[in-house]
Formats: sequence, structure tokens, C-alpha cells
Amino acid sequence: MTALAPAQPPQVERTPDEAPDAAEAPLEGFRIGVTSHRRSQDLIEALERRGAEVLHAPALKIAPVQEDMRLIEDTRAIIAARPDLCIATTAYGMRRWCEAADSFGIGEQLLETLGACRMFVRGPKARGAVRAAGLADVGISSDETTATLVDMLLAEGVRGKTVAVQLHGYTDVRQLERLRMSGATVLTVTPYRWVKPDGEDRLPRLIEAACSGNLDVLTFTSAPAVDAMWSTAHEMGVYKQLIENLKTNVTTAVVGPVTAQPLLDAGVTPLIPERFRMGALIRLVCEHLALNHVRRLDTRSGNIELRGRSLRINGQPVELAPAPLLLLRALLGAGGAVLSRESLSDLLELRGSVHALDMTVSRLRSSLPDGRLVETVVKRGYRIRV
Repeated sequence: MTALAPAQPPQVERTPDEAPDAAEAPLEGFRIGVTSHRRSQDLIEALERRGAEVLHAPALKIAPVQEDMRLIEDTRAIIAARPDLCIATTAYGMRRWCEAADSFGIGEQLLETLGACRMFVRGPKARGAVRAAGLADVGISSDETTATLVDMLLAEGVRGKTVAVQLHGYTDVRQLERLRMSGATVLTVTPYRWVKPDGEDRLPRLIEAACSGNLDVLTFTSAPAVDAMWSTAHEMGVYKQLIENLKTNVTTAVVGPVTAQPLLDAGVTPLIPERFRMGALIRLVCEHLALNHVRRLDTRSGNIELRGRSLRINGQPVELAPAPLLLLRALLGAGGAVLSRESLSDLLELRGSVHALDMTVSRLRSSLPDGRLVETVVKRGYRIRV
């Protein structure tokens, strides 16, 4: 996919007067940012099938295993230490660890070492990878977090024991310290490391889209990707603006609580599915947008439906520029109540310019099939004519 070039949603043949079914394309009219690198195509295709316009800007990518000599050194250290306990945090990390060991001729030694220790897994997917490798686990986190796994280990005692921890690209330093403070020797291995991707201009352009309100949802599937976005926003000098927009105008959605933490630390509350899976994330985004970002109103000029950037009046599509679209969205949200000129000027960031607001209203009216839809209330402001 080219840098931030919106992918075209699949085309469905319809008659000119036939509007798409919301159930068929629940994300039509919405623009969604995807920051993931691994498995990004699966997520992009799933969103596009539901009608979304996708902006893809991978924040980070995983370093090729052939270049990761640190991984092999850490693996050899774990084999030599013969740990008593081992924590597997991710399915992908477990598979990649075994594959890397195989490629360097120490795969059998690694499996023998892990088979001799007590394995704990962070979730069902990690358990599946452990068992696929011919190993067995003795405990699983109830909420798919490393903190809960560490609670389990501390409850049974780790003093004097060696614990191997398979990390997942985003090190939870606090949990490692809890083990060490309780008397354990902790060895870590990181089967995948994050590096900057090719096409580094994509992420700044995605950040600009979020800051300018040209994005409805921003998705994350890894905590390091959030940190990479924060770092890039700082470099661009727009970190505060980005955070403010993510708090107010752009919905963030993450695959699970580990990914959510850097957002929560910045004061941004993301959507988190109950099941920490990509399919559940997509369903949650669809439900959230349908409930909170679709405006429908019956007016004297006809039935209006605004879905993100897709406006239909009596089933017919109407194209609007960004500023008139923002104005219409506010008026629809008021449901026919009057919005003052001052509030609309602030919304459009016009700094109180009466002329600029009047021009935006004029552009909106000229773009509508019936310009009388937007009614002037003398000395008060504007409203939708219901």
C-alpha cells in the first residue's frame, strides 16, 4: 500500500438511487488509521470490507531474525542456566523464538530446556503456541496480563529460583523488578524487536490527519507503536495537539490492556474489546461508530444521514468540503436547536470572524440540494430546519 494513500473500499453494484445498507457497510464514510506492521493487511482488509477508508502508517516493524544476534545470545544463556520457571507472553513470540533457535542449530536444546521447567502462559494463544511446540504449561493468567502471571509465581515463591521470561517487544520493567525483588534470578529473551519501518513519512502524515480532524478512529495493536507515535509527535512539535484531539475528536481503539497502557498514561481512554482479539476489536469499532457517530434527522428538506464523511439526503450522496461538513455535523447534533454564531466560530477555529463563518455557511448551503435546510435565526445563530 502506498504511503497513506486511502485504499478504495470494495465496489458493490447498485442502481443510482440505491443507498448502501448500513449492515452491509457499517463503516462507510469513516476514515480509520492503522498503525500496525505485522498482520496489518488482515486488519486493513477487514475494515475495508466494512466500507471504511483506511490510512495505513506502520509506526514500527519487527527486525528480521537473521539480524538479531542478541536473541541467540540470550537463548544460549537461558539454555545454560536451566531455569526453574518460564513465562511465555505471546504466541508469536514463542513461535519466533523456537524458529530462531532452529535456524541457529539450537532448537532441540531450547525445547529440552523449556520442557524441564514449569511453564506459565499469559493467555490462550500463548498456551496454543507452547503446546504446538510439544511443551506443557502449568498455569495461565486469568486476564491475559503479565502482572497476574507474576502474582501467581510470587504466591508459590520464587526466592532462589531462576525465571526465564519471553518478552514481547514492550518490556514491562515493573513485573521483572517484582520477580527480582522477591529473590529470583531473571533472564529475559525478546524474540522480536521493534525498528522504524520503511516510508517514515507515513506516520507524520497520519499524525497530521489526527490533529486536523481528518480521522475518525486510530487503531493500535502494540504498545511500542503508541510510544513511537508519541515520539514522532514530539519531534513534529504537535504532541499536545495530538493528545487533545485523541481525547475529544478521534477515537482510539486497541487490541488489549497492554497496548492501552501508554494511551492511558497520556490521559487518553481507548476502546478495549472484552476479548483481546483483532476480530473483537473490529466489532467494537463498528458498534461504537454506529452508536455515537452516525447522525440521522428528518427535516423539511428530507431525511438526512451523516456517517463520518458520508452524507446522504433522501438516499442521495452529497459531497461536502471539510469545514462545511464540520458545521453540518454540529447543526445535526443540535437536532434543530439554535447554535450561536460564537460557538460555531469557535468550532471552526475562525477566531470570531463573522465573515469567515458566513462564508462557510454559504458554502454549505450551496452544496446542499436545498439550501433552506440551514436556517438563519436573526441575532442568534443557525439551526437545521426540521
